[in-house]
Amino acid sequence: MNLPNKLTLLRVCLVPFFVLFLLCEAIPHRYLFALVIFCAASYTDHLDGKIARRDHLITNFGKLMDPLADKIMVMSALICFVRLGLASTVCVILIMVREFAVTSIRLLAVEQGRVIAANFWGKLKTVSQITAIIAILFLQYLLTFFPGLSQWFYWIGQALILICTLFTILSGVIYAKDNREVLKG
Repeated sequence: MNLPNKLTLLRVCLVPFFVLFLLCEAIPHRYLFALVIFCAASYTDHLDGKIARRDHLITNFGKLMDPLADKIMVMSALICFVRLGLASTVCVILIMVREFAVTSIRLLAVEQGRVIAANFWGKLKTVSQITAIIAILFLQYLLTFFPGLSQWFYWIGQALILICTLFTILSGVIYAKDNREVLKG
């Protein structure tokens, strides 16, 4: 297994620690710890792709597992956000439906002997989701010092979730359109 694939697996392995810190109210500065873990996991996403392209280590495993690791990381955060009242259930369900639909298309493509790499819109979707999650975690940590800003931070977080939901839906529609031949097959 090459280094980019190991980094992808590391991202998946960080998810339980992220969830633990995010949901365990007894841990002081839990949002800060969750933020650091999420940022580290997000950086492995950037790093594994960069190394794979630079060193010509792109594999079918990486093409399939890298987006799946992103989905596991992001969906874990969003589901926790719903539980904590930081994200709309409707938005998270819409994001989940898109993720399952795209994963299904990818699996159909593999069955047909094709591997579909991520496109610009998928990358934009991922960046918008990761940015929203990082910002919300940071704002929640800031509430430790500025509790009077909770309403402002809440609405900023909701706006960020809405924006990433819109990018997610748009990228899903474009992905389905660009890969409609897979669905016909």
